[in-house]
Amino acid sequence: MKTLLVSCVGILATGALYAQEVSPFSFAIGAGFTEPIGTAGRYLDTGWNFQAGGGFNFNPVLGAMLDFNYNSMGINAATLSNLGAPGGNSHIMSFTIDPIIHLNHKGPVDVYLIGGGGLYHRYDDLTTPAGGFAPVITPFGFFNAPYVGNAVLASYSVNKPGFDAGAGISFGTRWHAKFYAEARYNRMLMSSGSDTDYIPVTFGVRW
Repeated sequence: MKTLLVSCVGILATGALYAQEVSPFSFAIGAGFTEPIGTAGRYLDTGWNFQAGGGFNFNPVLGAMLDFNYNSMGINAATLSNLGAPGGNSHIMSFTIDPIIHLNHKGPVDVYLIGGGGLYHRYDDLTTPAGGFAPVITPFGFFNAPYVGNAVLASYSVNKPGFDAGAGISFGTRWHAKFYAEARYNRMLMSSGSDTDYIPVTFGVRW
């Protein structure tokens, strides 16, 4: 009985110590720039990205994240000239499950490896400047106000599997949050053989 009591106390103490050092749950949010490479690098410009995710730390070394990533890149001038369109963009959203390995999770500076796979959605559009008048409601009545925007000339969207792999570094704070910088290679697997490759470089907060 005494041995069982000591064992239970030991397990509880170990769990409490782990909870203080490394939270079992992990979250991340950040943004940065995205560099297209390979075939994509020949017709896309550098763009921007947004990242958000949540996951679970199995121990101070190994965890898993469910990540959402959004990347937006402009179609470059040479490609637009060949297509005869004034403007255009490529947007890629992904939902991936990413195992993460921390080399020093409990320390103030942590280097980690992350990578996995999931579903990728790509949406391309060709646009042209457009303007006109739209009705506006005010306390004094209705009137037509001028507006300027973009009209979509053509669009294309596709869902495909893909994968990512990369590394990052994070700097700790007293509230268990860490500022991080990471880069991940992403490949969206296209059936045509011209896979979409790009590298988001993201800065944010991980806790």
